[in-house]
Amino acid sequence: MSKIVNYFKDVQNELVNKTSWPTWAELQNSALVVMVASAIIAGIIFGMDYTFDKTLAWIYNQLY
Repeated sequence: MSKIVNYFKDVQNELVNKTSWPTWAELQNSALVVMVASAIIAGIIFGMDYTFDKTLAWIYNQLY
């Protein structure tokens, strides 16, 4: 049981004293970068999906 208690004490010490947490401004900037990157990637995937859909529809219409 003492090993478990020591483990959680070490975890708390690591999180409180040894971890560098970002400031509020850094956190906001990082969140903004993630949102913009996600929107760009979603737009690229949408464009690819739309293009493939229209291309395959055209091919199928030519075949049948």
